[in-house]
Amino acid sequence: MSEQGKSSASASVAAPAPGSDTYKGWLFKWTNYLKGYQRRWFVLSNGLLSYYRTQAEMAHTCRGTINLATAHIDTEDACNIVLSSGGRTYHLKASTEVERQRWVTALELAKAKAIRMMNDQSDDSGDEEPTSQSDRSEIQGTLKILVSKLDDLSTCNDLIAKHGAALQRSLSELEALKVPVEGGEKIKAVNERATLFRITSNAMINACRDFLDLAETHSRRWQRALQYEREQRTHLEETIEQLAKQHNSLERAWREAPTLVSSTPSAPTTNKGSERPHKEEASDEDEDTEYFDAMEDSPAFITVTATESTQHRRSQSNLSGASGGQPGDWNQDDHMSPSYNNVSGKELQPRRQRRTHIPDKPNYSLNLWSIMKNCIGKELSKIPMPVNFNEPLSMLQRLTEDLEYHELLDKAARCESSLEQMCLVAAFTVSAYSTTVHRTAKPFNPLLGETYELDRLEEFGYRSLCEQVSHHPPAAAHHVISQRGWTLWQEITVASKFRGKYLSIMPLGVIHLQFHSSGNHYVWRKVTSTVHNIIVGKLWIDQSGDIEIVNHRTKETCQLKFSPYSYFSRDVPRKVTGVVADSGGQAHYILSGTWDEKMESAKIIHSSRGGSGSEGKQKTVYQTLSPKLLWKKYPLPKNAENMYYFSALALTLNEPEEGVGLTDSRLRPDQRLMEDGRWDEANSEKQRLEEKQRAVRRRREAEASDALDEGFLGHLSITPLWFHQRRDSVTGEINFVYKGGYWEAKERQDWSKCPNIF
Repeated sequence: MSEQGKSSASASVAAPAPGSDTYKGWLFKWTNYLKGYQRRWFVLSNGLLSYYRTQAEMAHTCRGTINLATAHIDTEDACNIVLSSGGRTYHLKASTEVERQRWVTALELAKAKAIRMMNDQSDDSGDEEPTSQSDRSEIQGTLKILVSKLDDLSTCNDLIAKHGAALQRSLSELEALKVPVEGGEKIKAVNERATLFRITSNAMINACRDFLDLAETHSRRWQRALQYEREQRTHLEETIEQLAKQHNSLERAWREAPTLVSSTPSAPTTNKGSERPHKEEASDEDEDTEYFDAMEDSPAFITVTATESTQHRRSQSNLSGASGGQPGDWNQDDHMSPSYNNVSGKELQPRRQRRTHIPDKPNYSLNLWSIMKNCIGKELSKIPMPVNFNEPLSMLQRLTEDLEYHELLDKAARCESSLEQMCLVAAFTVSAYSTTVHRTAKPFNPLLGETYELDRLEEFGYRSLCEQVSHHPPAAAHHVISQRGWTLWQEITVASKFRGKYLSIMPLGVIHLQFHSSGNHYVWRKVTSTVHNIIVGKLWIDQSGDIEIVNHRTKETCQLKFSPYSYFSRDVPRKVTGVVADSGGQAHYILSGTWDEKMESAKIIHSSRGGSGSEGKQKTVYQTLSPKLLWKKYPLPKNAENMYYFSALALTLNEPEEGVGLTDSRLRPDQRLMEDGRWDEANSEKQRLEEKQRAVRRRREAEASDALDEGFLGHLSITPLWFHQRRDSVTGEINFVYKGGYWEAKERQDWSKCPNIF
């Protein structure tokens, strides 16, 4: 852009007179050679010059800030202003020389004031750092003097006590005298001791005076230093908040226009661009012409759908196009049961009317960062948290939520083809995450020995039981048996770490699923969940990682990939892709979808080696039939945003039921109080339960110590009521599995074995 073009820009300033605390107005700021000067709203306040695209942005998004205390102010011509601080340079332009001079005057005054404030923090006028070496040396010297004076006070105090005791003894002896001669000698001794006492007292008074004078001399400086640190902290917090708002604005803009990056042509690289003058340094992170490397992982395969006109289309990057096909009948190709078609609705309506709402979530404000900042790197389960960050469900109930789409397993049990069955098992695996997309609240940590049952035998043909079998590390065992031909069991240990900006939740453990008729035994593990924006901003959750589902009877596999969310990816958010292969590694089905909406499968009819990708790897091209819908998420209940975003199943999980075990999560008082909206009482009750659990553990440890002294071992170990450890014949791992007896005890209503944990 020519200098003539640059100088054609103008701005008008609407601001108070220079010298006031705040100065605002429009200026033009140099961005880059593609856009030249752009109109920006500048605000000068407290020695900081900040700018925004519009005046309205002052409420939420700051585009940049420069500290005038360390900045250099220069003027290029009649209307230009150049500000530089460190590696940052702003090239600004006013409309007239008069307006330029107003800004220069205001900037110089603000700079002088900022430097003066910094110099007030240090006796060295030429040092801009409030914590310079000379400051530290002087503070250390002052502290030594204060310590010395304090020692003098202590010595004087000891002498006063000593001479005071001697004076008291002398006075006592004086009162007991009978002989006048002796009385004269004693009176003389009393006078001497009184003189010593007076001298010592004067010395102490002088030492106290010196101490106070010295403290008064330095107290003002310490107060200024403290005020400076407070202002710096406030400014830092405001900056972090502005960055968070800008972050959220970028996220919303990207989500609302996901095709913006893909449709924007890249700027051509020319020699002229590589020889930009220093003015290009003025380009900031707020401009639209930044470029980023692609962050998404390139898929290892490409899918094209066969059509009658043999016109191929990619479905890998456009799931909306693939989902246009209606769920068809696989009978025509794969001899599947016709009942497979209708996968969007429940097969049976519940016989019992379950609740459809809970009390609305109270609007209590609490700063998560104020609690979490002291917990960086710690295990989340060991952090005491108020119920304000919880949802009124326990981890056992969240584990039971995996059964939200149990009908997928009912259909899979009727499949004649194990490969089709694998597709439905994979869809069930993905569906377990659909309830987490808005669920950023933390479930209650179960108490040791706590249980949760979900008896849906009459309605859906299955019964589920969970028990907390370990507290540190927290581990839960889960067992589900269905009359419709399948059994599921798992032991999950949740490892969670707070990383400062985000929270990682890593489920450790294996999930087993076995179908009764075929004997197919499937095994898989869960992926990592990540909660973002812990410090500031709106919390959001993401799932990422790989899942390998293995049928140990047929050795067939399914590889699922949960792609991490990226602002700059062209793929649909929360994307999941997968390949179902036989024991020989030949692919038969392609799976695609998102973990928060739906999953589809497409039968492969031909595969070939394609060209090399961007990383030089050769990709496989799969030609498939039209995709078939495997699973689609149920819509959330009405008013879900005020009910913790609970699904229809989640709303019923904590519904009171008669006849459940005495350790059932429904009977947990703090959780019930929170659901009723009585959060203060819930916090008190939560503390009581946790302290009770700690007291029980201390008593158990004491008993274990006594038993060890008597030669007994293993007294500390706790045996779960309904699960016991066995080595798995498939994985070789030792896991907790259901040993039976719970449902029989429920029929008898015999809960005598249950401990009193609530």
